[in-house]
Amino acid sequence: MSDASRHPEPSRPPVPRPAVVGVDACRSGWVAVTLRGGAFAGAETAGGLSDLLARVGDVAVVAVDMPLGLPRSGRRRAEELAAERLGAHRSRVFPVPPREVWEQPGYDAANACCRRLTGAGLSRQSWGLAAKLREANACRDGGDHRLHEVHPEVSFAAMRDGEPVGWSKKGWNGQAVRRRLLEGQGIVLPDDLGPAGRVPSDDVLDAAAAAWSAHRVALGTAMSLPAPPEVSDTGLPIAIWY
Repeated sequence: MSDASRHPEPSRPPVPRPAVVGVDACRSGWVAVTLRGGAFAGAETAGGLSDLLARVGDVAVVAVDMPLGLPRSGRRRAEELAAERLGAHRSRVFPVPPREVWEQPGYDAANACCRRLTGAGLSRQSWGLAAKLREANACRDGGDHRLHEVHPEVSFAAMRDGEPVGWSKKGWNGQAVRRRLLEGQGIVLPDDLGPAGRVPSDDVLDAAAAAWSAHRVALGTAMSLPAPPEVSDTGLPIAIWY
């Protein structure tokens, strides 16, 4: 009998399969895609982010397509660097003004505040995110440090070795390209998502791209813009992860 037979190697523990979630805002609230071991494991929707986080349970990382960390003054480096990454498609990144702008009671006051603090106005489209932006930051500032900021277009570009997707995510071609990119990373979205399938397709794809980045964060292989991250006045990182 060989030594190997007399002394078999101890069995190795199973490789961890971290569960992570990617979240995107949608008209009805929020949509989440869960990955386990990097593969699709489910999709959920909820009207509020806190409700959604409770529904997905105990996961390692939650990546959300929403600015996290608002400066007291000036602009964030994260958006500047993300816009550089997207090149000709830099308009897919909107500049995030200081915290005081988001604390205003309405668009007119926010726009005036933004002009005073930055020298530029605030688009109505950006202001339309105000309620969800406040909600996401309240969750993280309130202690849910699983939350990491992502930008789906930066994530999709990373899946293509840094080349942004040219087609808009709203159209057939753009959605087909993004779905193939996800499949190339082992994330196969089923044709039937149940109730989550009522959410517009581009929001689901963005949530899945966010989940891809969340998985990389969980594995310790993600990168950030900037690197190292800036730090907010609450002591938390300001960065886009991918």
